[in-house]
This record gives sequence, C-alpha cells and structure tokens, in this order.
Amino acid sequence: MATYDVVMFDLDGTLTDPKIGITKSVQYALSKFNIFEDNLDNLEPFIGPLPAESFQKYYSFKESRARQAAMFYREYFSKFGIYENVVYPGIPDLLMQLYRTRKKLIVATLKPTLFTEKILKRLELYDYFTLIVGSNLDGTRSSKAEIIQYVLSELPGILKQNIIMVGDHEQDIIGANNNGIDSIAVAYGYGSIEELQNANPTYFANSVEDLRVLINGGK
Repeated sequence: MATYDVVMFDLDGTLTDPKIGITKSVQYALSKFNIFEDNLDNLEPFIGPLPAESFQKYYSFKESRARQAAMFYREYFSKFGIYENVVYPGIPDLLMQLYRTRKKLIVATLKPTLFTEKILKRLELYDYFTLIVGSNLDGTRSSKAEIIQYVLSELPGILKQNIIMVGDHEQDIIGANNNGIDSIAVAYGYGSIEELQNANPTYFANSVEDLRVLINGGK
C-alpha cells in the first residue's frame, strides 16, 4: 500500500457534519419560493454539490431561478448555517497525527473558500492546513476536478503518486481520477455507497480509523 506526502480533504461529509446548517439554508431558500419542507432529512442530497446545481436537479429550477435560490441559501448560511456544523469524532486527532508526521494537509471543497476558512477556524482545525481551496462566490472554480487541478498547480515538484484525495461524494473521486491522483471514498459521509463504488476510488474507508490506516500506508 502506498504512502502519501500530501492529503487533500473534502470538507462537508468528510471532516465535518454540516447537515443542520446546509439543510436549514436550503429550507430557508425554498420558503422564498413558497416551497415548504419541514423534514430536513429530505434535503440531505444538497450536502456536497453546489446549491444552484442542486436546486436545478431536485426542484427543476431554471438556471436564473436556481442562482436566485443560491443567493437566498447563502443569505441564511452566512449568518446562521456556518455555525451549525460539527466536526466528526476522531477527525481532530487524525489531523494532529498527520500534521505531526509532516504530511502536507489541504482542503479541497466545493464550498466557497471564504465560508470554509471561517468554519475551520471556528472548529479549531484551520492551522493544520497549508492550503485551503474552495469555489468562488462569483460562480467560478465550480467543479471538484477544477479545484483539484488548482491545488496541484500549487504543488510544484510533488509527484502525483504522492498525493491523495479524500471525500464522501462521487465528484471527489471523479475529480481525483480526472487529475491522475489516488482517492479514498469515505462511507460515513453523505454520498451513497453505490455512487462511490461506481466512481471507482482507489480505497474505501468505513470509518475515520480506516482513513488513518489508509493514509499511513496500512500502518
């Protein structure tokens, strides 16, 4: 089993459980269009992808309406949802261990960089990471493959075989595959087992402990 010098982590569903903040933000945005969803569990599919894309996919919003909905989403998220986010048990210890063994840790997420940095600082995880890359609020850098590509451009001289991406959705695995790096699909997040398997990850982790072992080359 390979060992890795650089570990890229998705945020939502991988490092943190964002369910309450994201689903309440969606709930708020939908209410602006007189769509009322009381069961937050029904809004879990919004965790991971960009909000505008999900409004189109799950509520058949046209592009302009989806953009407007995403603005309402961020209106709630920036004030409240950003604080309704908790770190998964075991993640702080994992990051500390990797940091102490001089792994280069990076966050690569579809969440806007601004929000990502605030969340990591509030959860006291920010200092473990040498680079934090997310989407832009203007709608650019909006695919995981593009985000990973940008991260790789910031790592001159590091061989791709020494870099791995960790995430809970198919876009994390597909983005890694498209950029020629290994990946770990985590089963404890919000992506379905079927979608993760179909994306063809290098490894599969059922728990944070599995993740630690895989990143450390089976040790």
